[in-house]
Amino acid sequence: MTTIRDVAQQAGVSVATASRALNGLNNVTAALRERVEAAARELAYVPHSGARNLTMQRTNSIGVVLPDLFGEFFSELIRGIDMVAHRAGLQLLLSNMHGNAQGAASAIRAMRGRVDGLLVMPTALEPEYFDSPPGLPTVLLARSGATGLPSVSIDNYRGAREMTEYLCATGARRIAYISGPRGNRDAAERESGFRDAMLECQGELGPMVIPGDFTEEAGCAAARLLIAGGCMVDAVFAANDMMAVGCLALFREAGIDVPGRIAVAGFDDIPLARHTAPSLTTMQVHIAELGMAAVDQLLRMLRGEGNSLEPIQLAPALVIRESTKAILRERPQHTAKAAIHSN
Repeated sequence: MTTIRDVAQQAGVSVATASRALNGLNNVTAALRERVEAAARELAYVPHSGARNLTMQRTNSIGVVLPDLFGEFFSELIRGIDMVAHRAGLQLLLSNMHGNAQGAASAIRAMRGRVDGLLVMPTALEPEYFDSPPGLPTVLLARSGATGLPSVSIDNYRGAREMTEYLCATGARRIAYISGPRGNRDAAERESGFRDAMLECQGELGPMVIPGDFTEEAGCAAARLLIAGGCMVDAVFAANDMMAVGCLALFREAGIDVPGRIAVAGFDDIPLARHTAPSLTTMQVHIAELGMAAVDQLLRMLRGEGNSLEPIQLAPALVIRESTKAILRERPQHTAKAAIHSN
């Protein structure tokens, strides 16, 4: 097993200096800290939790680094995290990575030495997007354990596929899908599930995909595009609930009957979904439970059980509400307008 002495020797520093660098103390230069951390990564060094407590006082705080702090999804996620953390006597230190690698790295650096562990939700597909500080227990949210770190994620592919199959079963054949942002892992998995289900549902007819970014404004923009094209669809499936909410609002403003004319569905089951008019059919991912499970994983790591943790994947559940309940009328075959991305 690699020891702190091995790391110190590799970095060419004393054991005390290596310890201070890995524990995030301020009396170490940035260049020296980077050298020690590089040595720790190269040697796959994992500090013994007991030894760590002797050299660094516990803060009784955990860091939470998210792509955004705005919106019902993140509010519900933080609520779940806080419930478990509060019971364990831990405080939360929240930070926003603003959806990019530089923001994530800056947020994580700011946590160093101030928290006992990290919960991080990296959104990008590339594994190099995320690099946790050596020796700091870290759990990934909504991301598989490809990095070797414990994780709690959502089965996005299965959820999107199940929703698409449900919409097809109601009689919908021309389904417009509002995608999430490019480069986002959740969005890519959901779009893949939609495309595969549509291939089985409608064969060679290509899926209709409208670019989105998980915001309510993107849902509004997609609805405007569909309205401008004559609403030649049976249903709209948005990759998250906020885009579905925006779509519903524009359809209502335009006097388009949902679900009598067009069915609308989302993904996540944010609290607002049951209060829209009509109430929103969606894939329920138990957002608060996602946060609760992640804190449970982190607490086990802080107890020294990190090597025994398996990735957790939560299965979403279809929740059928008013926005898709009407039996769709038989409609003539449509062709997608050029303004809509279809491939």
